[in-house]
Amino acid sequence: MTGRELDRGVHQQLRTLSKENADGVAGHLVMVSVRLEEEDYPAALAHAETAVRRAGRVPAVREAMGMVAYRTGEWARALSEFRTAKRLSGSAHLLPLMVDCERGLGRLDRALDLAGSSDAASLNAAEQVELAIVVSGVRRDLGQVDAAVLGLEPLAAGPDRPWSARLRYAYADALLARGDQAKARDWFARAAAVDADETTDAAERVDELDGVVFTDAFEDDELPDPGTED
Repeated sequence: MTGRELDRGVHQQLRTLSKENADGVAGHLVMVSVRLEEEDYPAALAHAETAVRRAGRVPAVREAMGMVAYRTGEWARALSEFRTAKRLSGSAHLLPLMVDCERGLGRLDRALDLAGSSDAASLNAAEQVELAIVVSGVRRDLGQVDAAVLGLEPLAAGPDRPWSARLRYAYADALLARGDQAKARDWFARAAAVDADETTDAAERVDELDGVVFTDAFEDDELPDPGTED
């Protein structure tokens, strides 16, 4: 890992550092991503902490630390790091994650207030979808199941996009929470149809709703006796 794997925007942020430090921090940021992908959270945290010590005023570094905290359910720390990254960069792209942190902390009204802030207008299409998914979850937590469904309905019905699998999965989940099992099954199937990378368990949810039960080829008490095989 050389750090070249990072996108151009991160490299621009690192230009405020000496070349040696920038290269080292870039390597740590890459490893944070790698270790998170592997779900090796202690290793991801170690790389993030080193990056913060070396470049604590670089927005991408604070975002990386926030992502480690977010993935491990440390909502307060994640929110603090995301706020710092936002202040340093001036970008609101972390707003969906910040709202989800407020949700994780049980501050549902504050989550909705944050989601409705003026920052939401600056989000791109993918970020707006992520925000809508989080807000739908907040509505469900509040018992506002109809609102959870309605907030995703027009988005889910749109054309296929890179985020369609997650969006349609969330919509199906909201429908199921409302008791619309048949419609939920249809939307889980639609999510599975565009989820080539299997980022969700939509296909399994379809099978579950269809009553499909998977078992091992041999139950424990039906395993063949090795001594009787030819």
